[in-house]
Amino acid sequence: VNALENRSTHPVATAIHNHVGPIDSSVELKEIEEISGHGLKAIHNGKELFVGNFKLLDKFSISYDIDPSSIVYTTIAIAYEGKFAGYLTIADEIKGDAKETVSKLKSLGVKLTMLSGDKANVVQFVADKLGITKAFGDLLPEDKVDKVNEIKAKNETIAFVGDGVNDAPVIALSTVGIAMGGLGSDAAIETADIVIQDDKPSKIAMAINIGKQTKKIVWQNITLAFVVKAFVLILGAGGLATMWEAVFADVGVALLAILNAVRIQRMKF
Repeated sequence: VNALENRSTHPVATAIHNHVGPIDSSVELKEIEEISGHGLKAIHNGKELFVGNFKLLDKFSISYDIDPSSIVYTTIAIAYEGKFAGYLTIADEIKGDAKETVSKLKSLGVKLTMLSGDKANVVQFVADKLGITKAFGDLLPEDKVDKVNEIKAKNETIAFVGDGVNDAPVIALSTVGIAMGGLGSDAAIETADIVIQDDKPSKIAMAINIGKQTKKIVWQNITLAFVVKAFVLILGAGGLATMWEAVFADVGVALLAILNAVRIQRMKF
């Protein structure tokens, strides 16, 4: 299982590999295939090995004798030679600044919706702890796309934050795509407009504040340029403007705009 999970960049696969440690060099896997939204499939000693969610076992008609919905954890099912071999459970650890981030985003007027491929009961459990009212679990990549399209149909501006390869289509579809750079897959990072290098959710609120302040300064500079140039133009039409006023309206305004923009470097977010 560790050898197969080592071939994936999914956060769950990374967690398993980091916990187990180095893979056994004697384990030889062939025909490795990542099935989007389900898990991994490979051939070991001529027999099929499946590692993923229970939907992966359903897809290949492999029966199991447990109820996955009764387990309030992320569950990794394992099947070998067409038979259910067992499962692993992983408890989701909520990042320390996640709840604070949710509060900050709400104060900024952001409507939050949680979309996840994890089990619905796990997703709802995490959403309740964070104070997120809308949460959807058991979603395949195409299901996430459908949910985002529903929101876009209401003419909403959408920022989607993700880290897995399954999030890449939704990141590309969103108005602003945000990827977690530390644990994020290459596909998510390459598709995203913004990459958070240290994986701290609090940086999302920071990015919004930086964007708002930047927009404010841009409009200040545009207004300054138009007002000064219009004033000098009126003076020129009345024969009152000299070469110095014209120089100030051009070079002077540009310098003032640059100095105004530099202020953002001193701001704390």
